Amino acid sequence: MADGPHERTKRLGHRVDAKVPTSTYRLQLTPDFTFADAAARLDYFARLGVSHLYLSPILTAAPGSTHFYDVVDHSRISEALGGEEGLRALAWKAGEHGIGLVADLVPNHMAVPTPAYHNRALWSVLALGPDSPYAHWFDVDWSSGEPVLMPVLGQRLGSILASDELQLDRMIVPGFEHEGEVPVLRYYEHVFPVKEGTENLPMASLVDEQSYRLAYWRVGNEELNYRRFFDVGSLVAVRVEDPDVFDQTHHVIVDLVKDGTLDGLRIDHPDGLADPAGYIERLSEATDGAWIVVEKILEDDEQLPTSWKTAGTTGYDAAWRVGALMRDPAGAAPLAGTLYRLTGDALGSLPTLIQDAKREIVKESLSSEVHRLANLAHEVCTSDVRLRDHTWRALYDCIRRMLVAFNRYRAYVVPGTPPKPMSLEAIDHAAAKARELLDPERYETLDVVVDLLKGREVGSAGQTEGATRAELITRFQQACGAVMAKGVEDTAYYRWTHLLPLCEVGSPASRFALPPASFHAWAWDQQHNYPHAMTTLTTHDTKRSEDVRARLGVLSEVPDDWDALVGQLHAAVADRVPAQLDGRVENLWWQTLVGTSDETGMMEWERLSGYLTKAMREAKNHTTWTSIDADYEDAVQTFARAAHGDDQVAELIAQWHHDTAEGVRAAILGTKLIQLTMPGVPDCYQGNECVSPSLVDPDNRRPVDYTRRDAALAHLLKGGRPRSVSEEKLLVTARALSARRDHHDAYVGASAGYQALASSSGHAVVYARTVGDRPEVITVATRVALELERLGGWADATVQLPDGGWRDLIGKGEFDGGTVPLATLLRNHPVALLERAS
Repeated sequence: MADGPHERTKRLGHRVDAKVPTSTYRLQLTPDFTFADAAARLDYFARLGVSHLYLSPILTAAPGSTHFYDVVDHSRISEALGGEEGLRALAWKAGEHGIGLVADLVPNHMAVPTPAYHNRALWSVLALGPDSPYAHWFDVDWSSGEPVLMPVLGQRLGSILASDELQLDRMIVPGFEHEGEVPVLRYYEHVFPVKEGTENLPMASLVDEQSYRLAYWRVGNEELNYRRFFDVGSLVAVRVEDPDVFDQTHHVIVDLVKDGTLDGLRIDHPDGLADPAGYIERLSEATDGAWIVVEKILEDDEQLPTSWKTAGTTGYDAAWRVGALMRDPAGAAPLAGTLYRLTGDALGSLPTLIQDAKREIVKESLSSEVHRLANLAHEVCTSDVRLRDHTWRALYDCIRRMLVAFNRYRAYVVPGTPPKPMSLEAIDHAAAKARELLDPERYETLDVVVDLLKGREVGSAGQTEGATRAELITRFQQACGAVMAKGVEDTAYYRWTHLLPLCEVGSPASRFALPPASFHAWAWDQQHNYPHAMTTLTTHDTKRSEDVRARLGVLSEVPDDWDALVGQLHAAVADRVPAQLDGRVENLWWQTLVGTSDETGMMEWERLSGYLTKAMREAKNHTTWTSIDADYEDAVQTFARAAHGDDQVAELIAQWHHDTAEGVRAAILGTKLIQLTMPGVPDCYQGNECVSPSLVDPDNRRPVDYTRRDAALAHLLKGGRPRSVSEEKLLVTARALSARRDHHDAYVGASAGYQALASSSGHAVVYARTVGDRPEVITVATRVALELERLGGWADATVQLPDGGWRDLIGKGEFDGGTVPLATLLRNHPVALLERAS
């Protein structure tokens, strides 16, 4: 028998009476936008219809942080944001407006700040090594006997010592004032502790005697002995699987949830943890079953493990489906022709491109992780006479191939627990792919590696457990996530330019479009299994905001026109195209230029220039963050700036926007309305209630003009007509959020449901949110509007409304149940939101 709504809620982990948001509004807090600044805008958020403010991380971060994911102190709310007093004042004032708070929590890593003493736990480890009371906090390979690697030097250590760039100094270390003035080692802005009794040694001997090893920064990728966040050496992994570490790093946040200051939590990157399911269960228990969502990237049709005590994901799985729903599948092949003409990349080459990118990441930036995995596997084999002939090199080759072949973030094998079928299938799939690329001589070793990763008996009889085997299982899965993130999202997705919206966080680039029937089936499943998961369109991690993606999605409706435009744009600046220009960069540039502009003009050059630099370096085709090719970058930037300022280019793009305006309008409004009314708890990223083109961070963390939005909302709520598509989007957002608040039972209530409704046109997406079986609110959105326009509009297309009277909250029309012409229903806007009037 299927779960009832209350039983389902209990199974998912949060209480039946937990404060589940009806919507969230993401705020990126910074020293320039603090708790007090958020409190000053509460009237606006309340009028917009927001039920909860979703705060970026609030704990003390590294000095100068602009995002606060680089935590240095879990025991204090950031004073830069207003401290605990400011947070509680915001919570109190928000409560007076009927608004709650949820917060972003970063359990996976802490900052390695500059100077290091800002992270007191890390400073202790650098001072005392494995004898530090915090040594178990960080995922350091203490078994090697090597000191903690600190790869911060601009040159190799010998050169640094020869040039006297290391200086012995004395100071009172902040956070350690009780120790008085102590000797420290300085390297420009870096400060490190000095082991007692070594301060009088010659500098070379002093450096060699410390509990850390200073090294040239390039050494880190190959010899780093602590686990990082992906390949970011300035973020050290934290072992929250240790109950003591969990308690010390979570007590402040847990107390804020239990005393009602926070109603829920968003968990950053749980796949980096040793045991995601165990962590979430412990957190759910500690917070008495509060609403918790997890930043889990599901690959294609991968399912969230049902054992996790969470309300669901943060919504990347929803975002790509909504975008794919609005694209025309007929555009895939013609756009692939443009791709091939510019880049030489064929539509079928994506899997190879992804594998190549992952192989580079495994070989380069994550090589220290792969070596550590090989060392663990080799330790297992050398300790068992039956496995002793499997060499380190053979094990390394097999593990490396497995990491490249793995097609998801992890398999969720827990040491000592029988793996689930889903986990075994994921490992077997990777093994089959790895086998295709291995010398047959390695097959037997691959079988051993696979059995070890599954926790099976291999080698001498009864050998299934042990600390080294358990660590291998765990670390392999943690490495899988890093390889996926850096290889796919941060490399391959900057190389593949078929259509840029396909290459988004959590988006399968091979899934060009999604038919309405498939979307409805997925939405129904979400309503049944994860009714309180978050949905999103834009986050602080997305490469392009929802409006840029919606604008570019329209290319799928007019691919031949787009191909012609690209030819015209290239011709307009042909005399300024450098010989070095990569076709992939050119394709990315033209799409970016169109996606970030509109009828009124182009995005500021400085913003585009910063994005272009990041895109080139992330793609790693000609230049990288660690090996910058300044000549190549300068040539591309010079070309792009010339195109940005060219009058003919501007004229061509302006004409494009004029010709596609109605398609873009329908895409922007339809995408937003669907996200706000589909199953789940919708998040609106700051500023995106209006049209808000932005690019990858830090561009998407720019300040928001709330004064302008507040004035526009006041105009609309007084009955004023939208004066732009941006204001029309604001109207759609406000009406949808208000509908969620007024019809709570239809959206997040225990009896809320989802029902697809019949339409005679494939250009209409129509569904009802129900209470039980009774429809209460109906969403109608237009998809692929330019093709609809070419066909002559809605003509005699109809939608079948349920019995009763219906009132459009956006267009203000009233309709009776039954067959209603879509041309009548959508005469003022390409979307409608109908509430039951009788």
